[in-house]
Amino acid sequence: MGEVVDANSTPVTPRPASVAPAPPISAPPSQFHSPSLSRSPLLTPDHIVPSKTPKNSTPRNATPRIRTPRFITPIGSPIRRALKLTRLDPEDAWLPITESRNGNAWYAAFHCLCSGIGFQALVLPVAFTVLGWAWGIIALTVAFAWQLYTLYLLVQLHENTETGVRYSRYLQIMSANFGEKKAKWLGLFPILYLSIGTCVALNIIGGSTSKLFFQTVCGQSCTVKTLTPVEWYLVFASAAVLLSQLPNLNSIAGVSLIGSITAVMYCTIMWMVSVNKDRLPGISYKPVRGPKEVDRLFEVLNSLGIVAFAFRGHNLILEIQATMPSSEKHPSRVPMWRGAKAAYTVIAACIFPLAIGGFWAYGQRIPKNGGLQSAFYAYRRSDTSQFIMGLVSLLIIVNALSSFQIYAMPMFDELESIFTKRMKRPCQWWLRVILRAFFGYGVFFLAVAIPSIGSVGGLVGGISLPVTLAYPCFMWLKMRKPNKYSKMWYLNWGLGIIGLILSVSLMAAGVYVIKENDNKFQWFKPK
Repeated sequence: MGEVVDANSTPVTPRPASVAPAPPISAPPSQFHSPSLSRSPLLTPDHIVPSKTPKNSTPRNATPRIRTPRFITPIGSPIRRALKLTRLDPEDAWLPITESRNGNAWYAAFHCLCSGIGFQALVLPVAFTVLGWAWGIIALTVAFAWQLYTLYLLVQLHENTETGVRYSRYLQIMSANFGEKKAKWLGLFPILYLSIGTCVALNIIGGSTSKLFFQTVCGQSCTVKTLTPVEWYLVFASAAVLLSQLPNLNSIAGVSLIGSITAVMYCTIMWMVSVNKDRLPGISYKPVRGPKEVDRLFEVLNSLGIVAFAFRGHNLILEIQATMPSSEKHPSRVPMWRGAKAAYTVIAACIFPLAIGGFWAYGQRIPKNGGLQSAFYAYRRSDTSQFIMGLVSLLIIVNALSSFQIYAMPMFDELESIFTKRMKRPCQWWLRVILRAFFGYGVFFLAVAIPSIGSVGGLVGGISLPVTLAYPCFMWLKMRKPNKYSKMWYLNWGLGIIGLILSVSLMAAGVYVIKENDNKFQWFKPK
């Protein structure tokens, strides 16, 4: 036994360690799927095996081993704070807007173009009938430049490198700047009203155009009994509900592409056909004025609201950008702004000729209910081929169905978030179907109740105007803190205050116009 003890007590001479390559750097599990690492994954070849050092060997270097990867800098550094951009709320993976984050500049362009152009451009000539040539063009140009500037602000504010937060929804960035209570009071109603109001208008356009398409294809000698307007609204709502079962915002990128193409096509066809034909006899370009000063003032303000209504879509910018991966080296604002610039270049090339050419062709004879679309069908049906008329109707229907999906997505996200916050799990597929069907047919009910788009265009524009033109300026001041009394400080304060004043004025004008024309409207009797 003594020999055994002596043998065990003899110190072991360590073997000379063979020279081996440096061990591979391994990222912590939380960083494996980080967008910042996905571009250059840290892989180790299988044939490289690091040598093992005996447990009892004496290390040559007394410095403890650092297990933090070399690409991660100490806490508090700008890069470490930027890496927090990849740390997402687990509930985001359950919601439609942030369920998929593999978007790119092309997807952003499709979504921005589909949400930024459509039926609202057809109502712009109605605003020219009150504003006239000069003020109409000035108002349209100023509104376009203003909303493009605030869109740029939102794209830049999406990622906060100081706190490491991505604001994936408009209401989230408002809560971070103004507080949760103020954000709900100031932003929740306009954002929801903008989404729901746009979907209602799309249902009205889609249902009424479906009736026109059937009449155009069937012909004047057709004896087939057509559906009633309410039934056509129901057909469109059912098609929209069926298409809304696509799971998330990235999954409808193809739908947005189709909607963008159809919008550009029918806008171009309508203004080109209207301009190429002879002008209507006896048309006038003199602005329409009411008998009273109050009527004139509110008509002008309501027309400005229609112009503001044409540039809706800012409530979707952060949501669209949230579908993109982001990292410190490749922030999402770069592809987002690239896609937005391309989309709004196309939008400008469509809406300016549409508004100016439509007013030139029809003047004061443009109907307030339906705008250029109603004028096109009323005055060009006799001298335009049946194929062109049917094609325009079909393109409008397809665009309305496509735009419905992207404007309804924030509402789908809000409805599902109520469930996920309480139950701490994603919605089942059958519950998602029920929620989206409930929203789609609720919009159908409102579409049947509202008499016309022209009557509510100014009101919708006034309510949504702060979301588009005012709030982004105040949020830029709060988050970026420009130097006091600098150019950016004056610019954002001025635009924000003017935007709020315009919003209150346009809402008052919209309510006044609806009240004055209430006896002309037929509620719950769509045409």
